[in-house]
Amino acid sequence: MIKVKVYVTLKAGVLDPQGKAIEQALEAMDVDNVEGMRVGKYMEFNLEPKANQSVDEQVTYMCEQLLSNPVIEDYRYETEEVIVR
Repeated sequence: MIKVKVYVTLKAGVLDPQGKAIEQALEAMDVDNVEGMRVGKYMEFNLEPKANQSVDEQVTYMCEQLLSNPVIEDYRYETEEVIVR
């Protein structure tokens, strides 16, 4: 079993209204030293590898087809083997 952690963020240059709203809220709280706030998504799941496909191929397929929007988002992922006892 493989644990997969996927991080999805907006590409550089894509406006992030949610990040801007958080910055403004922080400023209203007298936290005025934050800039460039970007908001993303984090997903974590366990994957049972298929015999005919590598884990990288499977995760890349999921990220490019469903978990991210390749037009405006970048993604990266980490994997680690889970020892089942």
